[in-house]
Amino acid sequence: MKYISTRGRIAPVEFSDAVMMGLATDGGLLLPEKLPAAGREAIKAWQDMGYRELAAEILSIFTTDIERGTLQELIRRSYATFDSPKVTPIARPGKYLILELFHGPTLAFKDVALQVLGNMFAMFLKSHGQHMNILGATSGDTGSAAIYGVKGKENINIFILHPHGRVSRVQALQMTTVPDKNVFNIAVEGTFDDCQAIVKTIFNDLEFKERYRLGAINSINWARVLAQVVYYVYAALKLRKEGADKVHFSVPTGNFGDIFAGYVAKKLIDPVIGRLILATNENNILTRFVMEGIYEKGTVVPTISPSMDIQIASNFERYLYYLYGQEPARVASAMKEFAETGRIVFSEKEKAYARQDFISASISQEETIATIRNLYRETGYVIDPHTAVGVAACDRLESGMNGNPVVCLATAHPCKFPDAVREATGVEPERPAKMKGIEDRPQRMKVLPASVARVKEFIEQEALPM
Repeated sequence: MKYISTRGRIAPVEFSDAVMMGLATDGGLLLPEKLPAAGREAIKAWQDMGYRELAAEILSIFTTDIERGTLQELIRRSYATFDSPKVTPIARPGKYLILELFHGPTLAFKDVALQVLGNMFAMFLKSHGQHMNILGATSGDTGSAAIYGVKGKENINIFILHPHGRVSRVQALQMTTVPDKNVFNIAVEGTFDDCQAIVKTIFNDLEFKERYRLGAINSINWARVLAQVVYYVYAALKLRKEGADKVHFSVPTGNFGDIFAGYVAKKLIDPVIGRLILATNENNILTRFVMEGIYEKGTVVPTISPSMDIQIASNFERYLYYLYGQEPARVASAMKEFAETGRIVFSEKEKAYARQDFISASISQEETIATIRNLYRETGYVIDPHTAVGVAACDRLESGMNGNPVVCLATAHPCKFPDAVREATGVEPERPAKMKGIEDRPQRMKVLPASVARVKEFIEQEALPM
């Protein structure tokens, strides 16, 4: 299988090249030439597989330049760090189905993909005798998951930008207390959108990118999306085996990466997956897209679900490629228009197309707190504020699901957001052993202004030499 750019100005590349490229050299995002659909027999066989076995089956469809045995060993090694043998188990508190995606080393859904991607980077670099400087931005969980995916690995340095003071204290500590010498934390005096814009600008400087062999670990990297496809298929087929006709998903999202993985999974095992509930907080650019047909940048509103405090969804361009009938020229034109005006308006036909796959709700902070409180009082089960956004959206929209089950994605362990949980429940969320005493560990980070030039200067000082 080969990979192409959403903007159509690169020759098709192999999977390994797509992983190492990250952002396409024409400024677009990489996608398979064609989204595959599994046959009926494959879907039936997949229903009985464990998570690791299923991951090998699905990833092998997309990674045709990696030997099957090598891929299986990579997956085994990646998920050996998880504290659940099922990797992403389904919890059933009360009437809800909660897909727990927080059993990895940093207690967030990003681990599911970034443990795989970190091992892929190490494998490809070793086989080619090369090195890499990874550059990424985080609104909270991506940074620590990326760091834990590559910390201590040879031939890799990692630079992670996060908005200074705008991620939870626990999220910041998970990044800044990692002592490995190949890890560099940059606290940017601005928003996550500022961090993301800096990273994209630097990647679009092709001379700088090549000089320092920059690699992407954000969800602009196709391998991130691909690894997340697996847990949608895993959950949907387990429930299908129990007798469900269709399975819907409620996805708390700000960057469109996780829910785009759901879109790919929907195409892969059609017709098992039904609607995808796109759940946002007050930063609702994606909800406005679904409900009003307008994708328009607003002002970032700080909330208790900070990983979703985003007004430019970096993965939206991937979906735009399909919304525009796989016409890369239209995608390039629309993204140029958005860069200039901060706005894209869609036709009635395009709105109708999007609503075949997505339904959306924007959840306030008050609703988020109430959802955490009510679920705890009714069942004793504790969720973090991002998961609560998805659960609240499910509550609001499940009447339109024709009685079919809705799986709510639990994207982070509640201990990562103790203030919100304490406000909602009156109790302190219990910390796993790996998180205890994190406040007492030494911290390392560099505070910089929201400046491309200053970030470049820091990278030049600390990057692995050519």
